[in-house]
Amino acid sequence: MNWTPELALALALVVPLIGGVGVVVFGNMPNLREAATLISAVVLAVIVAWLVEIAPSQPEVELIEFAPGLSLAFKLEPLGAVFAMVASGLWIVNSLFSIGYMRGNKEKDQTRFYLCFTIAIASAMGIALAGNLLTLFFFYEALTLSTYPLVAHKGDAKARKGASIYLGILLTTSIGLLLPAVFAVWYFAGTTDFAAGGILSGAVSVTTGGILLLLFAFGIGKAALMPVHPWLPNAMVAPTPVSALLHAVAVVKAGVFTMLKVSTYTFGPEFMRELPMADALAWVAGISIVLASVIAMTKDNLKARLAYSTVSQLSYITLGAMLATPIALLGAAVQIVMHAFGKITLFMTAGAIYTGTKKTEISQLDGLGRYMPATFIAFTIGALSIIGLPPFGGVWAKLFLMEGATAAGQPWLMAMLIASTILNIGYLLPVAFRAFFRKGPAESPMKSGLPPLLAVAAPVITAIGTIALFFAIGPLVDYLEPVFTTEMRP
Repeated sequence: MNWTPELALALALVVPLIGGVGVVVFGNMPNLREAATLISAVVLAVIVAWLVEIAPSQPEVELIEFAPGLSLAFKLEPLGAVFAMVASGLWIVNSLFSIGYMRGNKEKDQTRFYLCFTIAIASAMGIALAGNLLTLFFFYEALTLSTYPLVAHKGDAKARKGASIYLGILLTTSIGLLLPAVFAVWYFAGTTDFAAGGILSGAVSVTTGGILLLLFAFGIGKAALMPVHPWLPNAMVAPTPVSALLHAVAVVKAGVFTMLKVSTYTFGPEFMRELPMADALAWVAGISIVLASVIAMTKDNLKARLAYSTVSQLSYITLGAMLATPIALLGAAVQIVMHAFGKITLFMTAGAIYTGTKKTEISQLDGLGRYMPATFIAFTIGALSIIGLPPFGGVWAKLFLMEGATAAGQPWLMAMLIASTILNIGYLLPVAFRAFFRKGPAESPMKSGLPPLLAVAAPVITAIGTIALFFAIGPLVDYLEPVFTTEMRP
């Protein structure tokens, strides 16, 4: 069997599903079941690493043509390769964390949990490698359906309610808005294929283009643009490894990746800049950035605070997509990577805190830093990256987006980004301050001992990753730059 790009594309979709089969086969043998998860995650990461190398050549394969210009097809390009790299790489770390968390908290139905994870990652790979809007929509829906059991995992009334809101909003927006937009693109352009420079310029008027952009912006519910964001905080009823999946590895990143992909390859940056609707949606994104940060400051529950932080941080990417200047688009793409590492660190530390102490409220964390120093140091590093301070990776996305807002003649949007940074400090650093500088319990709150090693080691790994990404910005920009422009350097 010859190793070809087409085979690698197929394996990127199939390997997680093979891992899922292993999870089911070894369901009654936890060590083997979790080994199947980890092995498939590592194999997938190796395959994706090779795909990253060959992405500039843009290999593609068409499986089924339903009608002229409407097919199930896959095409590799640098933006999709970066999303696949983030999802596959962080799946390994999140799997390690999941083992520590699920065992440490003696969670039920672990086989179903790991199986749904593999299907979700396979769906994320399909989104990353989709060659057209129809293919992307198919895997977008598969991701929603495969993560529903994860959100409802605990099975109690609160979990069922949160999962129902999750499923209801995501299906309503995708079927009611996104799917009609996909078929409208096909009707007007004669194809749904992703193409450099877009396919709608010249095919629709500015008015029609604005209507389509509005459908996409709110039809891509996973991007959590206000007011279609409530599914995200309601999904916090899920176990913390699921929250990490939702907020860093797959679901929300699938949403903002789709937003960026549509603006770049369906509308095209030049056409986007002609649309008054894009300016209006940029302001919606800017308001979402600030308002979600303000709401985050009011939340005492740690996961709820992080959830609204995610709503805010995702809107950075939507903002970059709507501004559509080369540097803004680059900033949006960089934010996908930087936010993934920073936010998964924060959620995994929240999970480690819960596993060790069963504490969920920020007001309960006073003095815990002396008992869980590695966990809270990792939290602090992740927080500093989200805030956007050097030497942590998150600073680059904010700098690029601010420059993009200036280039687009929108200084007030840059002011919103600055306000968001100040609010980031206000709702993230007090968590670390309480843990390290407030007087805490005289005795360890961890009556059953420290949380499992994997639950602590995983966020430490991603915290180190946020620092590494600060210094790796040059190669990352060089890789993504041709997608948007050939005139920029960090």
